[in-house]
Amino acid sequence: MHKAHTQTTEQGYGNLDELLRSKPDLVDHFYNDTLAPHAKARAGLTPVPQEQTNWVDEQRAWRNAAVLFDQSHHMPELFLRGKDAIRLLSCVGVNSFENFVPNRAKQFIACNHEGQVIGETLMYCHAEDDFELVSGMPLLNWVEYNAITGGYDVSIERDNHTAGNPTGRRVKFRFGLDGPHAGTIFKEVIEGDLPDIKFFWAAKVRIAGCEVVALRHGMAGHKGVELSGRYEDGPIVREAILKAGAPYGIKAGGAVTYFSATAESAWMASPFPAIFTSEKLRDYRRWLPANTWEAGAQLGGSFISPRLEDYYVTPWDLGVEKRIAFDHDFIGRAALEEMAQNPRRCRRTLIWNAEDVGRIFTSLLEPGLAFKLLRLPYAAYAYQQYDAVREPSGRIVGNSTFIGYTANEQKILSLAMMDLDHAEPGTELVLTWGEPNGGSRKPQVERHRQTEVRVTVAPAPYAQTVRDIKLGRIS
Repeated sequence: MHKAHTQTTEQGYGNLDELLRSKPDLVDHFYNDTLAPHAKARAGLTPVPQEQTNWVDEQRAWRNAAVLFDQSHHMPELFLRGKDAIRLLSCVGVNSFENFVPNRAKQFIACNHEGQVIGETLMYCHAEDDFELVSGMPLLNWVEYNAITGGYDVSIERDNHTAGNPTGRRVKFRFGLDGPHAGTIFKEVIEGDLPDIKFFWAAKVRIAGCEVVALRHGMAGHKGVELSGRYEDGPIVREAILKAGAPYGIKAGGAVTYFSATAESAWMASPFPAIFTSEKLRDYRRWLPANTWEAGAQLGGSFISPRLEDYYVTPWDLGVEKRIAFDHDFIGRAALEEMAQNPRRCRRTLIWNAEDVGRIFTSLLEPGLAFKLLRLPYAAYAYQQYDAVREPSGRIVGNSTFIGYTANEQKILSLAMMDLDHAEPGTELVLTWGEPNGGSRKPQVERHRQTEVRVTVAPAPYAQTVRDIKLGRIS
């Protein structure tokens, strides 16, 4: 049976649809008046320190030694079990489920009827009818809604992120171990023989007497593992890993270091959920409470459009189009088949010009209003950021999203959704940094001026080690 939807309503509105219909301008509402629900935009939403030592050494650790991230608090989870679980996931998701067997994992993606992304998540297959979805609250909500309204024979258990969890504890701890020495540390810390785990496969191991699921997966392009187990065992497992890793220079990574890893890995998580305008999703919006995670979606940046739909994204924008499989019927299939004939955009990295970055920092030391502050290492200041990228004539040819500094590359990088005719690596473009008219009403945005930053198009992922593992050069 289904566990009741646990989120409560506020603000005098019974559901999300009522809240949205009360807003005369949805772009203005999401741009100015929402508080981001995610720890990457609101540091107080995770108990993990922003820095364990200092973020420079923590970043360098994933390139030169090893890093251990604590991912136990910022990601909600959904546990799906039952004989109709695969049928439900296949109906909702764009992914193929051929050969999706126990001990495998995949990046699971769902779209609306128009082929625009609702959300993405990491999904484990623990057994034939037992699945675990990690992160991506909009997608978790969408799966639960379809389970209930579609009459599927499944059970759902929700485990919200720590800041939104009424139990005060999580079901599982989750750690990320990565870096060139991660494989050696993993081999030494587990009890018994080292299992042969292929990329995005999992195996059960024991660490300090605790049962742990190890998924071959990492953000830095090495033989990393994502480790999960009973929440109560987390401190024991963490201490054992740090002790085993000490001779290899392991660093515990802070929250800001973890979120900055995107600069090198090119994982474009947490897209703006495409659920707010389609008439086909009105019943869904009526099902969602007024204070749901989606109600806290937050726009920011220099790109301003009167149409909320211009902030929706497709799998091609996120660089995950290879996850689409037209071997089954699913929501949005017809629209995606049409898009596949003539995709418009793709994912790229933008390298920021060093002189222009220097101008931004220098403005802090000059009289008058400074340019938008460029925080390091994670510089995005909205949950879903959109900065306009233009060709020399001024025409917008893309949107920059995540922005951050990598000490390993010694560059400011941003991930971007680029028009195909301006996506060739080496192409020189201009990015507008900062919001118009002195900035939005978002509390984290100080008064500032806009400025132009020269950028150069580069591959995504930018880090060569990450590209190698995605191309199968590192097994």
